Parts: sequence; structure tokens; C-alpha cells
Amino acid sequence: MHTLAAAESSASAGSWVYFGIFALVMLGWAGIPGIGATVLGAATVAASQGKLNITAVLIVAIIAVEFGGMVGYSVGIRWGRALLSHPGPFLARRQGVLTAGEAMYVKWGRLAVFFTPCMVSGIAKMKYFQFVVWNFLAGAIYVVSVGLSVYGAGKIATGHHDPVSVGSLVGGLAVGAAAFLLGRRYYRRRKARRGGALGGLGAAMPAPAAADEEN
Repeated sequence: MHTLAAAESSASAGSWVYFGIFALVMLGWAGIPGIGATVLGAATVAASQGKLNITAVLIVAIIAVEFGGMVGYSVGIRWGRALLSHPGPFLARRQGVLTAGEAMYVKWGRLAVFFTPCMVSGIAKMKYFQFVVWNFLAGAIYVVSVGLSVYGAGKIATGHHDPVSVGSLVGGLAVGAAAFLLGRRYYRRRKARRGGALGGLGAAMPAPAAADEEN
């Protein structure tokens, strides 16, 4: 009886831990700086010490960043510009975030989801379905890359040099590197397409009349 009650109490406490991870990571991805990365790092370190399940941590965090992203996007599309431009503390910094975010969308297109707060995606009026897909990709890559890397590093730091520990570290770093290379490839293709479109627009413009040139 006592053993069963202790097991149920432990399971209940574990469930609340994962719920806390979900809530805090969601808030961080929605736009509150610093929370998401700190909680994800702490949770994966705890998992590396056997206190949490790493698979559960990663799944919960991926779901959290998707929900948090949709919250941030919804706030951004409705009130984002007003919030970032409203007079008050850190006005210059908030306006800088807005200006930089919009510039990144012009330069990077949908890939800017990887680098800007979700609120900026709403302000830039990115299509909702596109945002849902790209936010999921950005969140999943971030969680898997950081989560596995920290988990593997934590295991190795405590003397675990088994294939799973080393593979987690290498796998996390590989996911991050692959995402960087694919992102760079996407950007180069986007840049080439934009350059071709601008070149075609210039060629389509009529040449100045001879009389205009003489004048």
C-alpha cells in the first residue's frame, strides 16, 4: 500500500513537472525572452541525470513551441505594432526589434521565422498556414538540436561515454548544422529568384525615346 501510494505520488509530481515545462516553454516562444531556452536547457540537463525522460521533454517542448508560436503570432497580427511602438520603457529597443524584424522578412522571407519573435511574423502579416508550418519546423529543429546536444553533453560530463550519450551530442549538433546549411541554400535561391525578377522587370521597361535623349 505504502509503495503504491509513493509510486502514484511520484508519477503525479512528474506530470506536473512536464506541465510546467510546457507552460514555460510556451510563454518563452510566445514572446517572453529568456524563459524558453532556460527551461529547455534545465529540463534536458535533468534528463541527462536520469531525473526526467528525455523523449518526453523533447515532445512536450515541441508541442509547447508550436502553441506558443501561434499565441505570439495572434498577438502580433492584432496588437503587435501598437505594443512595440507604445510610449514607455524600452521604447527604442522595442522599435529596434520591430524594424529589424521587418527588415529580416524582406531579406529572408519565410525563413525569418527562425530568427525573429513570433509576434513579428504576425506584424509582417505572414499567411497563417505558412506560419504554422514554418514555426513547427523552427521549433522542432531548435528543440531537437539544443535538447539532444545539452542532453549528450550532460551525460558525457558525468562520465557516460556510451553510444547513446555520444550519439545524442553528435546528433543534436548535426541537426543544427544541417538546418544552417539548408537555410543558407534557401536564402541563396530566394536571392537568385529576386534578382532574376528584378532583372526581368528592368528589361521589360521601355527604353527612353530618342527625342528624350537629345533633350
